[in-house]
Amino acid sequence: MTVGFVMLCHTALDRAAQVARHWAEGDCPVVIHVDRRVAAAEFANLQAELSDLANVRFSGRHACEWGTWGIVAASQEAATLMLRDFPEVRHVYLASGSCLPLRPIAELRSYLDERPKTDFIESVTTEDVGWTIGGLSMERFTLRFPFSWRKQRLFFDVYVWLQRKVGFARKLPSGLVPHLGSQWWCLTRQTLSAILDHPDRDRIDRYFQKVWIPDESYFQTMVRQVSGAVESRSLTLSKFDFQGKPHIFYDDHLQLLRRSDCFVARKIWPHADKIYAAFLSEDRGRQPAAEPNPGKIDRLFAKAVERRTKGRPGLYMQSRFPNEDWENGRTAGPYSVFSGFADVFENFEIWLSKASGTRVHGHLFAKDRVHFAGGEGCYNGALSDSVAIRDYNPKGFLTNLIWNTRGEQQCFQFGPEDDQSLAWFMALDGNAQISVISGAWAVPLFHSNRNFGDIRREAAQLQKVEQEFLSILRSAHVKARVRIWTLADFVENPMEPLQTIIDEIGPRQGRRLTEAPRLADLSGFGQFLQNLRNQGMQPVLMGDFPVNDDPKPANPRRGRPYLVK
Repeated sequence: MTVGFVMLCHTALDRAAQVARHWAEGDCPVVIHVDRRVAAAEFANLQAELSDLANVRFSGRHACEWGTWGIVAASQEAATLMLRDFPEVRHVYLASGSCLPLRPIAELRSYLDERPKTDFIESVTTEDVGWTIGGLSMERFTLRFPFSWRKQRLFFDVYVWLQRKVGFARKLPSGLVPHLGSQWWCLTRQTLSAILDHPDRDRIDRYFQKVWIPDESYFQTMVRQVSGAVESRSLTLSKFDFQGKPHIFYDDHLQLLRRSDCFVARKIWPHADKIYAAFLSEDRGRQPAAEPNPGKIDRLFAKAVERRTKGRPGLYMQSRFPNEDWENGRTAGPYSVFSGFADVFENFEIWLSKASGTRVHGHLFAKDRVHFAGGEGCYNGALSDSVAIRDYNPKGFLTNLIWNTRGEQQCFQFGPEDDQSLAWFMALDGNAQISVISGAWAVPLFHSNRNFGDIRREAAQLQKVEQEFLSILRSAHVKARVRIWTLADFVENPMEPLQTIIDEIGPRQGRRLTEAPRLADLSGFGQFLQNLRNQGMQPVLMGDFPVNDDPKPANPRRGRPYLVK
């Protein structure tokens, strides 16, 4: 006894001829169905190429439009011809023209000889198992589908909508329980004969002719009626992406296919010369016999699907702009945002770079230019300090900066005088660490020698902007790590929050601060705030500054770093 192959072909007929010859010369009968839409000349060439093989047949041709009855009709006619002309066939293996044997024919024959009464077909119930990827599930059996989903999409959708609207539902033939599964099966002669000779076949066929994608349900349902031993799995390696489209195997998948231990794989790229040469060669008998186990490579496919659907964290490619909140992480790595620190401390950027070992920038979103670290005009990834280029896509500017500097944490200054368009983006970014000294923007105004009326107007505007920023940071939806201090609370004891920030930036470094930045001179700052009040502006973000008693940092304890003032 042997196994016979039914091949459904519609393209790359030269490759289909190679595979058919391989099976036929291995003493396995082959029946080939060629899609009726294939040109007559191509079909004739295929027949001529295989005319020297006595165990190759060609069945009647049907138009095999995806999702329609033609594929089932082609399988039925080819299987009928196989059972009629080759009585020595015990198992019939359904394959496509893009399938390729991965293991020697002798191994497949031996495997099936050990299981002479077993049918291999994926067959799962529609109600209990979510087998389908998108589209319709149970409705494919209860509605009618006379239109092609690919070529007549509008008619298809409208007709489905109308049936739902009027509550139309077809009755299933008596005794049938709908099942779904891969169309690539290997059935015994007994089971296949029972399906093809079923007493109610005409009625059942008429019903399935209006089922959507019947090649994934006809044999899968019928086998449950007539078979006594079903293994719900396919011997063919056939992987699908998240949209339900089959994965195509290329030459660089050669080792992956060998690891699967499956007998047949689809869908092979017709120009994968290395794969065809490797698996259609005669010298493959040294491979150890193993149970077909496509699960061995499922992990790789799962990672590929995840990469395809989610992308790499923080990467926005020109070919893939995800919908809002669909991205796999807003940025590619952690970064720190400091608001007010450069106003309170002198040379804060230089000090922070030494203390944390990170790259510290100035105000990246300033209105005059992008203040990169070291005053550079062009940064990693050809990022320019041009305001016009940055403001064309501020989110792209920030995400590119973090992506281009992976492995080195970036820190930058941010304040109410900067462009605020990224406030929500940073607040919702789990990679962001945002530290704010509220009201610190008043320190440069305090030290400026400008007209006090101008100072009052600018202070009112900056306070309004910072209040909006703080309101965002206090939202319940914030994912960033946020720390907020009023200016009065911070200058009273600056060492503790500085140490906390340094520990969070580099938790593995475990550095204790031995040097602190120089605090700006705040002598008379309380009176300055009172003067703002006297002019009609109410400063509320700085905290409680006494009018006559200037704030002094708490005396550091013995052995702790001191603050230079």
